[in-house]
Amino acid sequence: MFAAVIALGTLYAAPNLFPPDFALQITADNSDRLVNQGLLDDLTILVENSGIEVVGSELLADGGLIRVADAGDQLRASALLQERLNPPGDERQYVVAFNLASSTPDWLSGIGAQPMTLGLDLRGGAHFLLQVDMVEALSKRLADESEKIKDMLREERIRYRSTDIVIEGQTMRFAFATPQLRDQAVAVIEDEFREPDYLLESIDVGNRAGFLITVQNDKIREIESNAVEQNLTGLRNRINQLGVAEPLVQRLGGNRIVIDLPGVQDSADAKRKINKFANLEFRLEAQANDRPSEIDRWPYSGGVVELNKRVILTGDHVIHAAQGRDYETGQPQVDIKLDSRGGEMFHEATAPNIGRRMAVIFIEHKPIVTTEIVDGERVESHSSRPEKRVITVPTIQAALGYNFRITGVTVREAQDLAFLLRAGALAAPMYIVEERTVGASLGEENIERGMIAVATGFVLVLIFMAIYYKVFGLIANVALTLNLVILVAVMSLLQATLTLPGIAGIVLTVGMAVDANVLIFSRVREELKTSPPAVAIQAGYDRAFLTILDANLTTLFVALILLTIGSGPIAGFAVTLSIGIITSMFTAIFGSRLLVHLIYGRPRVEKVLI
Repeated sequence: MFAAVIALGTLYAAPNLFPPDFALQITADNSDRLVNQGLLDDLTILVENSGIEVVGSELLADGGLIRVADAGDQLRASALLQERLNPPGDERQYVVAFNLASSTPDWLSGIGAQPMTLGLDLRGGAHFLLQVDMVEALSKRLADESEKIKDMLREERIRYRSTDIVIEGQTMRFAFATPQLRDQAVAVIEDEFREPDYLLESIDVGNRAGFLITVQNDKIREIESNAVEQNLTGLRNRINQLGVAEPLVQRLGGNRIVIDLPGVQDSADAKRKINKFANLEFRLEAQANDRPSEIDRWPYSGGVVELNKRVILTGDHVIHAAQGRDYETGQPQVDIKLDSRGGEMFHEATAPNIGRRMAVIFIEHKPIVTTEIVDGERVESHSSRPEKRVITVPTIQAALGYNFRITGVTVREAQDLAFLLRAGALAAPMYIVEERTVGASLGEENIERGMIAVATGFVLVLIFMAIYYKVFGLIANVALTLNLVILVAVMSLLQATLTLPGIAGIVLTVGMAVDANVLIFSRVREELKTSPPAVAIQAGYDRAFLTILDANLTTLFVALILLTIGSGPIAGFAVTLSIGIITSMFTAIFGSRLLVHLIYGRPRVEKVLI
């Protein structure tokens, strides 16, 4: 059994001997043309002809990958590919993302063997700096506030025209047919829209009476801050679903967000999901008695469908979404669950409209990147373009509540829609203003020195054990080495993240493993004074076991508490310490005992070297 464990440990630790390659991942952005083998070959030749060493290239399911020798070549190759794929003055057609591509042989990958995930302080990863579109955040908030005012006016039966509502900058302007209607409207809304957050003024709009609501600066700052915080929450949820270990998502300044993804393997996919802004709207189909100003015409299924402008529900109220399939047709669908408020709103809207059709509108804000040459330098400008389309217009068969499903989408749309709704809506669109691969935050020289210190300490321990305990010391050294192999294998299997504090946990594990052997060997020495070797060895291991178990269990409890409560570097230290305690007990007690019995297990042995 011990031989089988060591063999499997060696096998699953082996991928860590193959460092990842610096690579560039190319995927289509707003282009209908996919990355095919011909395009990938052309790009590879372009990079090679510029004097950059290409380690290899491969076609992926959703793009292509070009491997280069180092980070410098990665930067130079990225500039070449950007110039070729996204000419200045045109919208970006392809995404060129930095990546660290696995170089693990296929035969190891085939059995599920993967290298450990390294933290930002050891290997780096993908770094994104995102800018929140504050103009859009304010515009969205004012649009919501205008809908709120409309609902208040409808409840009081105060007539208005949608065409007389204008949202501009930080103001909302309403106009009415008579001053009396204007005064009634002001009386209805003045409690909700008053200082210090809003300034409500009666004005004349041409030859009509109206009022102007101006959002005050303090309120604007509050709206912007809330938008960034909501985007932070949504991004954290999205990144958690990507399965990235120990990511960093934090606010930078007033309207920027920094994301660091340690050891991310598919940065193009992460970039696409991070930079995607989408939502849903539910609207009822227009009726014959609806006013023309309240009707929108939408293309749908080769024709046109007329919808009421009023939005009865948005994806902001979704608390869970999952991709599924229709049991009858086998077509993809999205199963949705609403929060309590959303369920009530949906029920109130659908209960009196059974038999009427309702449209589901998919809204996607696509990031648009345009490159220009300014003073001889390539400069990117960022914007977003909203794209709306009706994905389905089902007939309301019954009053809907908290759970329902959306059909009429493709598999990819169902995956993306479920992902985005599940992660939570973003308050405003964002665009990436900076992207790079992150080097080791402590510097390669410091890490190299740290590894030398670890290796030096390990070798000195091996020398001391061999000199002081002779053959038993050599056995302890073998067990100690095997312990590190098994530790690395377990961390690789669990895809645990190794950080610099994690290396400290490994060093502590080495000390604890040696400590266990010291306890055993000291006990064997004591037993040898009164018993023959075979009996002394047996008694030494048996009587030292409880002491070792007690010491390791108490340390394991502390490590588990650190793992549960701590985060970041503390969690990295606790992970390696927890795994190391278990593996060291296995090798120090079980493994070394096995080796001792193989050498000194014969009953007639009269002398042992300890």
